[in-house]
Amino acid sequence: MVTPSSLGLKVQEEHGPDEAIARLGTARTAFVGRTLRGPVNRAILLRSFAEFQHVFGGLWQPSRLGYAVEQFFDNGGREAIVVRAVNGARSATLTLNAGGARLTLRAVSPGTREFLRASVDYDNIPGDDAARFNLTVQRVRIQGAGHVEDQEIFPQLSVNSGDERHVAAVLANSELVRLVGEVPGQRPDRTLDGTAGRAAGYVSSNADGDDGAPLTDYDVIGSEIDRTGLFALEGADYFNLLCIPPLSREQDVGPSVLLVAARYCKQRRALLIVDPPSAWDTADDALGALRGWNFSSENALMYFPRILAHDKLRGHFESFAPCGAVAGMLARIDETNPLWAPPKLEETVLRPGYRPACLVAEDRRMRLALRGVNTLQAVRSVARIGYKPCTLAAGSAGAQDWQSLAARRLALFIVNSIERGTRWVLAAEPDVDVAQRVAAQVRVFFEQLYEAGAFGTRRMEEAFFVVCSRRINAPDCAPAHGFQFLIGFAASRRMQFHTFRISHSASGSKVQPASLDRSTLADFSPQELEWVDKLASQLEPTQAP
Repeated sequence: MVTPSSLGLKVQEEHGPDEAIARLGTARTAFVGRTLRGPVNRAILLRSFAEFQHVFGGLWQPSRLGYAVEQFFDNGGREAIVVRAVNGARSATLTLNAGGARLTLRAVSPGTREFLRASVDYDNIPGDDAARFNLTVQRVRIQGAGHVEDQEIFPQLSVNSGDERHVAAVLANSELVRLVGEVPGQRPDRTLDGTAGRAAGYVSSNADGDDGAPLTDYDVIGSEIDRTGLFALEGADYFNLLCIPPLSREQDVGPSVLLVAARYCKQRRALLIVDPPSAWDTADDALGALRGWNFSSENALMYFPRILAHDKLRGHFESFAPCGAVAGMLARIDETNPLWAPPKLEETVLRPGYRPACLVAEDRRMRLALRGVNTLQAVRSVARIGYKPCTLAAGSAGAQDWQSLAARRLALFIVNSIERGTRWVLAAEPDVDVAQRVAAQVRVFFEQLYEAGAFGTRRMEEAFFVVCSRRINAPDCAPAHGFQFLIGFAASRRMQFHTFRISHSASGSKVQPASLDRSTLADFSPQELEWVDKLASQLEPTQAP
C-alpha cells in the first residue's frame, strides 16, 4: 500500500501471537478509472478529497472517477484507494542543455497536467570536478507558476557511468522523472534565472504530454500478470468495497468489467458496488431491464436510482452514478453501528446536497429488492422500517445468507480479520506452540464478537468454533512450510455454520470455503475428527462461497 506522503513505500503491520486480532475496517473503498494526472497502475491510499486533488488532480470533466471520490468523502467515507488507468497516455519530457548535447528527462506520470520543472547547480561541487552536478525537480500546480506540490533533490549526480551517483541509476528511484536516451559526456549546464542572471533558474517540461483516449473496458480490467488496471489493487493490502465509475459521462462500464470485477472481489473477499445503467431512468425501466439482466453475485450490490449532485465544474446539478455516495453512506453507518446491528434510520440516507434522480414507490421498491436491488433515499421513510439491504445474489440460487448485505459483510469482516491477524505464524519462533496460540487467539476474537451481540441470542457453543490440526501443524514443523486451521460461525438458521479453512504458507495466505465432512477434514487428528463428528451430528453444514 502506498500513500501520498510515501509513494512507493509499502507499510504493513502484522500482529504477533500475544496480541489480540485487530478488527479490520469494513468500508475501505477502492476506485479504478481515469484521472487528470498521477501515478498509473498503483494503488494509492487517500484519506480526504484534498489528498485526491494533490495526487490525482481533482475533478476532471472527461472522467467520472473524481466525482465518485468526492461523493464518497462527502457522504462519510474515510479511506479510499485509487488506481489510475490510462489508454495511450504519454508523459511530457524535460530537456536540459549540456554544452552542445542534451540531457532528457521524462515525467513518470503521463498527461498534459503533469507540470514539472528542473534546476541544475554546482553548489559544493569541487571546481576541478566537471562530471558532477546537483539536480532539483519540482512538480508545480500550474506551468510557469511557483506553487510547488512535490519536490525531489538529487545532490552530487554524475555523468560518469562508473560512478555510484550516476544520474541514470539515481533517477531510476525517482517518483517524478526518469532518464530518457543516452547520458551526454558533459554535465548539464547550470540553469540561471533569465532576469537575475545569477540566481538559480528552472527549465519547464515540454508540451508533449498527452492524456490519451477515453478508457475502454479492457483498460479498466487490465492485466493480472502485469498488475495493471483492476489488478493493480494487488498492491493494496485489503479493501472492502470496489467502485468502477462509468467510463465517461455517456458510457457505462460493460458486462465484461462487472464479471471480472465480481470474480476479483470474491478472490479478495470484498464487495463490488454496481451502478445502475444510465438508461434506467425510472423504477419501471429498471424492473423491465432486470428481466433480461443475468448478472448476479453474492460479492456485488446495487443501489437504485442514480443521484443528483452539484457539478462544481459545470455549475449545475447533474445525474451521477451512485457508487461513491453509496460507499460513503455505508462507511458512515459503520462508524456508529456494528455490521450485525440494524442501522439507525437517520444514517441510511444520502447527505444534504445529494438526492435520488427519481422517486421510487413502495411497491416498486419491494419488487426491486426481490431482484437484489436496493433503493436510495434522501429522507427517512416510515415505510422502510425493517427494510434489509441485499446483495445481487437475491433471487439467485446462492446461499440464502449471502442474499443479505449485512450477513455477507459480517462474514467477510470475520474471515478477513482472522486471516490478517494470524499471519504472524510464518515468522513464529520454533519453540512457540503455534496451533495452541492461534486457537486461543481466534477464540478470543470470536468471544469478543459474541459478547458484542454479533451472533444474536445463541449460546456460545452454537455461535462459533475453531479447530487447529496438531497433526499437520505439529510443534516441530516450521510454520513457513504451511499452517492451516478451520473456523466456523453461526449462519442465520439455528445449528448451521459457515465454515472456512484458513492457511498460511510462504506462497501466501488463503481463505477457502469448507464443510464439516470427512473429505475436507481428512488431515485432522482423530481427536479433532471425533469432536467435529459430534458437532456435525447436531447441524446441517452450509457451504460458504
